[in-house]
Amino acid sequence: MTFITAIVAVVPIRAEASHRSEMVSQLLFGELAEITEGNPQLLTGSFVKIKSQVDGYEGWCQSAQLARVPVELANQYNASITSEALNTMVVNGTKMQLPFGVSLGLFRQQQLNLEGYQFAYQGQLTMPENNPFSSDRVKEIALLFLNTPYLWGGRSLFGIDCSGYVQQVFRYFNIILPRDAYQQAEAGTDIAFLAESHCGDLAFFDNPEGKITHVGILLNEYQIIHASGKVRIDRIDQAGILNTDTGERTHSLRLIKRYSGK
Repeated sequence: MTFITAIVAVVPIRAEASHRSEMVSQLLFGELAEITEGNPQLLTGSFVKIKSQVDGYEGWCQSAQLARVPVELANQYNASITSEALNTMVVNGTKMQLPFGVSLGLFRQQQLNLEGYQFAYQGQLTMPENNPFSSDRVKEIALLFLNTPYLWGGRSLFGIDCSGYVQQVFRYFNIILPRDAYQQAEAGTDIAFLAESHCGDLAFFDNPEGKITHVGILLNEYQIIHASGKVRIDRIDQAGILNTDTGERTHSLRLIKRYSGK
């Protein structure tokens, strides 16, 4: 097994081995993955198929944005992540900006050499297992992403989709969710009525065919924060989401789930 990690802030995961192929997800800086197809030597300009260790997502990444990780180092990986909106990593003496919530389990030591790259990070880190899931903290972390542009397949403050947004917010609290909204809807505890919801519950929405296609985080029983065009706060009722700017009904409510154990 060959382990790799992302060495730029955000690596597109594509459906096929081409820059023109659809981006289906992203591998964020420091996240571990394994190569499942392609040249493990990571030749410049080539693509390799990877499987993310974070959520099991598979797809093709450009090898120039990756570095191999020795098995002994991969085995020392921990879940520490960046805790500020922007975080500075020094790579071969130059600065690189990393978004909130990227993995630094490999890079938490003062200096790390990896395939010709020298990394140094001296910013703040947080361990998700130490972050209590409370209404105030959920709201604080969720609001960090406010006005982040919507990006299909995105998972960071630089661009994010609805399920990637939920995944990243919950990861801060050591609640590991699958990548896609329909998968996230299969876990958790059902909440029967919107009036019984808490801040941090997830609301799921379906299309006319009944498929779950959207998810957002409830701030209270009448407000939801979600990625739709951008990360925004809208009104919600038992029927679904109402755009606060236009009054338009944009999403049809299917179910509400709780993951916090409250």
